[in-house]
Amino acid sequence: MIIFMGVAGSGKSLQGKMLADEHGLPWLSTGEFLRMLISGRRRKEMLEGKLLDDHEIITLIQKILGIIDSQQEFVLDGFPRTPAQADWLLNQVKHKQLKITKVVNLQAKPEIVRQRLIDRGRQDDYNEAIDERFKEYQETILPIVEEFKDYGIEIVDIDGGQSLQAVHDQIAEALALN
Repeated sequence: MIIFMGVAGSGKSLQGKMLADEHGLPWLSTGEFLRMLISGRRRKEMLEGKLLDDHEIITLIQKILGIIDSQQEFVLDGFPRTPAQADWLLNQVKHKQLKITKVVNLQAKPEIVRQRLIDRGRQDDYNEAIDERFKEYQETILPIVEEFKDYGIEIVDIDGGQSLQAVHDQIAEALALN
């Protein structure tokens, strides 16, 4: 599996989907699945920028992984987002249930990300929620990236603030998928 990580608005979903389409790989976006499947109070909380509980997300990931051949390459976008989710994933790797090929960590300057999020116009893209995403990236996602690195997983850091094609080209080169 190729995991896309980064701050919201860095291009994870767009780049992950492009890569998956180009190579005929499944693209699993937890954000897309959640927007399709979550309703009621939980959806309202999600749209306010709140993270859903780890058990709920891990259960969703397990269901999604159950409908694809997880022994073949696929793109995972939006997971893990908490230390507990990262620990679950690394436990799956440790027990050879899953294999992480590489982690693509898209980085981008706050002003670029903020403008992209405002431009895309989703209900959960307002200033306070965007600020919360920056904080989440610094306090949670970056430590997870470091944990993966310590575990021996290759991390590919790419400037997601570049043009769509420049980012895509760097990802393709780093992954060397044929």
